[in-house]
Amino acid sequence: MLLNKNIITIQHPESIHHTNGMIGSWTDWELTEKGIIQAENIARNIRNEFQDIRFAIYSSPLKRTRQTAEILGKELRSTSKLIDALKERSLGKAIGKSVRWLKENIENEEKTIYDKCFSDAESRFDVWNRLLPFYNEIISSDNENIIIVSHGDTLSIFNVMWLGLDPEMLNDIDLSGISGGVSFLYRKSSGKKIIKRLSDASYMLPF
Repeated sequence: MLLNKNIITIQHPESIHHTNGMIGSWTDWELTEKGIIQAENIARNIRNEFQDIRFAIYSSPLKRTRQTAEILGKELRSTSKLIDALKERSLGKAIGKSVRWLKENIENEEKTIYDKCFSDAESRFDVWNRLLPFYNEIISSDNENIIIVSHGDTLSIFNVMWLGLDPEMLNDIDLSGISGGVSFLYRKSSGKKIIKRLSDASYMLPF
């Protein structure tokens, strides 16, 4: 029989690149002051809702997610583990550039999950492939309560993976969230997987 499994995913809150017109991707932006407050509120709200539960925390190593995970770890008394597979999608030569630059210099239109906007960028299918081993690891692990701190596009792919859908479904659907959104995924011992809440923004508000 499978273990019940509770997974909370958190899309990092406001980062500097949300305010200055620059690309996120692998550029190592920090949280804004507002984003830090949002992360602190998320951490307190989760602690107050799940007071007796110890979470295993996994995070992308980029600064904006790492800061979020560190704030969570202090509140929940847990050390986060940095996982490269949870990084945002690499946009290749657009890393460090502005959104305007990307629009003016894009090499290829992304019509499917296999397309790359630049020759040295990742496709969404590339992200799927790097994320899948981590996904399989946590699904089969003995950890029943897990928090994952990552990025919008990566978590959108994770949600499709969670529902057991084929990666090519990402050509037709998206299960995306908002900055600072908190999602709650649950697997019953029968194996049935549920998304209880998707990208709940209320956790960014003071408790």
